[in-house]
Amino acid sequence: MALKDAFRGPATSIDDQMESYATTRVPADQRWPSLAIVLILTGNVTAMFWFSLGGQIGFLVGWPQMLLPIGYMLLMATLLGALIMKIASKQGLSMALLTRGLGFGAKGSAVASLIYGINYIFYFIFEGSIVSHALSEFFGVGINSPTASAVFALVGAVALYCAWRGMHSMNVLQKIGMPIFLVLFIVGMVMLAQGYQLVGPGQWQSTTPEDPTVMWQAFSLANGQIVFQALLATDYGRFSRRDISYGGTSSIMFSEMFMICIVMVFGAFIAFSIYPTFTSADAELLSTDPGYTFAVVMGLLGVIFAIITQIRINVMNLYSGSLAFSNTWDAFSARGIRRNWWMFGLLVLGVVLYPVNVLQYTDTFLAVTGIMTNTWIFILLADYYVCRKVLKLAGSSEIEYEEGRIRNWNPCGIISMAVAVALGALGLIGVYPSYYASFIAMLTGPVVHVVLTVMTRGRFYTPANTPKPTSQHKAALL
Repeated sequence: MALKDAFRGPATSIDDQMESYATTRVPADQRWPSLAIVLILTGNVTAMFWFSLGGQIGFLVGWPQMLLPIGYMLLMATLLGALIMKIASKQGLSMALLTRGLGFGAKGSAVASLIYGINYIFYFIFEGSIVSHALSEFFGVGINSPTASAVFALVGAVALYCAWRGMHSMNVLQKIGMPIFLVLFIVGMVMLAQGYQLVGPGQWQSTTPEDPTVMWQAFSLANGQIVFQALLATDYGRFSRRDISYGGTSSIMFSEMFMICIVMVFGAFIAFSIYPTFTSADAELLSTDPGYTFAVVMGLLGVIFAIITQIRINVMNLYSGSLAFSNTWDAFSARGIRRNWWMFGLLVLGVVLYPVNVLQYTDTFLAVTGIMTNTWIFILLADYYVCRKVLKLAGSSEIEYEEGRIRNWNPCGIISMAVAVALGALGLIGVYPSYYASFIAMLTGPVVHVVLTVMTRGRFYTPANTPKPTSQHKAALL
């Protein structure tokens, strides 16, 4: 294989590029080389969100304590991503479609898909808000003004255009986008060194050292990302070759997450270096707002840097969100809506919700997504590796996802999800500390699911009128 072929996918029709197998299996002749998938995932690495998260964790626990939650995120996201991506690549299915067969049912999966899609609404608005904040600082445009909303819509429309043809258009965008990002980032660091007193790791101190809960808060922030990043990678990892090894999926995930961790450390470096120059009460929030800080440090170049970075990551947010909402709609309607139009809907919704300024709710959002998204995926992993692989309550060679071949509702997954989310919600409303919530939920969900599936002997995997497979048939499936 020529080197250039290792970074691009197979030729396919325009229709297939646009639909991107949102509601079907990825065929064998449409699988992508691993390097091409890693290239696309670099768009996630350069998200402004990571600068912000790194700064927030740095302010919470300081150095070197911040390496603990960051290391936890690196290891857990790599492990979980490797497992999830292996299933997705073997089956050629998105996580939304896998959810149908792995414990939730055709219509039950729509609940999890809806939750998954809502995540991307937040991230889409988050990245778009960073651009508007950069413009606000440089041009004096009010953050909540109609002009800011118009700019948000315009930049979002560019991202929509770049994501319209799915993997193929994103592959082209990331090839040209990464070098531009690196050049502008290096320029930004030089300008930071020239205009500010740099603050090294030895001076990164917690802003609330007397609070004994800050480490748990930092781990809660990291926990909100361990599964979501694995999910994002799996939306593209399903295009990996069917026989890719766990080592291969681990390499893809580790490559992405290691680069993300480096960006997070730089986020803390920038935040601590610029923090002393702010005198307002919200100095910490401003220091962890990349749109604002890069505009302050780099001027117009900082605005351009924010715009380019936002487009690269929001292409991925629109794409993955469209996969989730496509499955939600497909589960309840006989008439499908093309994946592309769900991206358009995400853009419109983002413009409507933009004035909320979601950056100030990052910690709350990550707690919620840690409860819902982590629980969902831990249930799927328990279903595949415990219920199917170990207990052999169903086959694991090919996961069914089409209506008529599976139940509309599998109570095992739905009930376990509901129980776990309810327990997590108790933390959010103050019954116990909220930073424990995502951990309690994600551990409870899979345990309840396995217990329920064993109690029902796996009968909810297949339609009610389908004879339960014999032991010989199970062996054949495996």
